[in-house]
Amino acid sequence: MPPRLAKWSVIGIQSIESKLALRFARLVFQVAAHGFRSSLVSNIAPATKTLAVRKARQTRLPAMAEPSGQRLTVSSDAAKRKRAPLRPSASILILSPTNQVLLLHRVQTSTSFASAHVFPGGNLSPLHDGGPLDPEAPDAHQDSELYRLAAVRETFEESGLVLARHRDSGAPLRLAPDVIAAGRAAVHANRVRFPDWLAAVGAVPDTPALVPFTRWITPPSMPARFSTQMYLYALPPRESESDSESILPTTDGGLEHTAAAFADPRAWLARARSGRVVLFPPQFYLLHLVADFLTGPPPPGWAGAPAAHYQAQRDALTAFLRAPPQPVGGRGGEAEAIPWAEKVISPSVLFTRRGDGRVVLGLEKPGPELAGIGRGGDWERVVLVRFGEGGPSEVEVRWREEVVREEREKL
Repeated sequence: MPPRLAKWSVIGIQSIESKLALRFARLVFQVAAHGFRSSLVSNIAPATKTLAVRKARQTRLPAMAEPSGQRLTVSSDAAKRKRAPLRPSASILILSPTNQVLLLHRVQTSTSFASAHVFPGGNLSPLHDGGPLDPEAPDAHQDSELYRLAAVRETFEESGLVLARHRDSGAPLRLAPDVIAAGRAAVHANRVRFPDWLAAVGAVPDTPALVPFTRWITPPSMPARFSTQMYLYALPPRESESDSESILPTTDGGLEHTAAAFADPRAWLARARSGRVVLFPPQFYLLHLVADFLTGPPPPGWAGAPAAHYQAQRDALTAFLRAPPQPVGGRGGEAEAIPWAEKVISPSVLFTRRGDGRVVLGLEKPGPELAGIGRGGDWERVVLVRFGEGGPSEVEVRWREEVVREEREKL
């Protein structure tokens, strides 16, 4: 296991220094919720600028173990009544046969997440996926067949990829493009239930192959809130050249996306750093995590089959997600014992850096619905980001203690 991946986790609700910071945290979370497809509204840049000015006046720095300031908590019945219910949603990080990652490019005119690159995903549908789930029940925020089916369906609607297998043989499903296009349109328009369409083509959804990869919970102050289950799914190796067409993602005709493409995780990150693509913190964060495992083609001189090389990468990543973390600092409490696949993410603003003005996002608590029942995230990592008119830039994932120490040295 790569050393710097020995202790990552999930964004939790830390303290928030002011109402401006709380406002910013609300905006930031719109990136993480709703299958990573909700909007980061246009006033995020003014909010960031105002927050930076306020922070320049306030010289207090969050403490290492427990940052000072007002906590974002819900401790009364009145607060609970004001809290919007969580809407269940799901999203998938899909790997190609060569372990590249699929991202969809949102249309520029979209009112949500315009021009950004996102993972496929969206809300659970009672019509297609079953349910409904009781948002007040803790088990509603756990991996289940409902979330898995929604993730598979949304991927089909948004990219045309059918994550399914033949009902009788269990072999990966391969369908003609015209069959996929017709089914995609019918499911998207709710003319046919997704499970019924799969049954009609002799298939079953490949939900057992989905690997849980964190959950994201919207903070309680947001007017619209989501409980988003992320998954990892690896497309099976190509058995022949004819298989290439069946695993080629396509757009939805410009309804929500203008492009759908695979690329190496490090390539996506490099494009984001150079400004060629827009990646919001959740996408950048998850790509950062998998990039140390999915390192590209076999090295020069590789004597084995390429498929074995890519499978070894997948096995290492899956083992990492399912194993308990290996913390270095030891300050994360019970969250340190939670496997990465079960961690819960809920964004918060820790502070704004004096040197470069970037916002520091903490990674720890799971939100009020899941507090006190053993769910949680990561105290040891933070995400740094600058927000502007063109979206996020200078996104970086770093160790929390390192970032706080640097800030203290500036006092």
